[in-house]
Amino acid sequence: MTTTTDPIASYAAQTQAALAAAQAGKKDQTLGIEQFLTLMTAQMKNQDPMKPLEGTEFISQLATFGTVSGVQEMKESMELLASSLRSTQTLNGSTMLGRDILVEADSLTHTQGGTVSGELEVPAGTTQLQVRITDSTGAVVREVTLDTAEGTRSFTWDGLKTNGQPAESDTYDIEAVATVAGQASSLPVMLAGRVSSVSIVGTNLMLNTPALGAVDISDVRRVM
Repeated sequence: MTTTTDPIASYAAQTQAALAAAQAGKKDQTLGIEQFLTLMTAQMKNQDPMKPLEGTEFISQLATFGTVSGVQEMKESMELLASSLRSTQTLNGSTMLGRDILVEADSLTHTQGGTVSGELEVPAGTTQLQVRITDSTGAVVREVTLDTAEGTRSFTWDGLKTNGQPAESDTYDIEAVATVAGQASSLPVMLAGRVSSVSIVGTNLMLNTPALGAVDISDVRRVM
């Protein structure tokens, strides 16, 4: 009696066996080169005699495997590189501890007895310039009058109210109010804060300051 073998069923059985061996050989179920060659051999043995696997198809499958394998290796390399960069960022950021940084901001957390310093750019044609400090209720605590000459202008708030009493520990808004060419305008202000710690958030290095909060290092205008 002649026994007929179903090539499709045989191919399917060998493929399943090869897949099971590949999964058992790799705990993370990643297809390695040995498992790939096992599957390829099973495919060639059980191919349709009337439609044999062409060389171009074989090369295409090898290229596909090579691409997937290369991408996986690249991903692992990028993860190692990212980890290394994070470590380097943290190490570099540690050199900022205790340093004062200058950041564009419009508010800060003031501690009673302390002072606030900052800078601003005075445009040409400025005839009046004041730095106005207001508390959380919107009340004006102090106004500091500055020179109107064009260029970079530094300022300091001594932490005192208009009546000479120390301002309480609180969050205060800082605004530069100017008259430029006869028009009232508000100028950007850069405030100083001291770095107390550093941290990594995602891929960004953050400088933590008591006065300005967490500051992305890319936002730092100057280190003092």
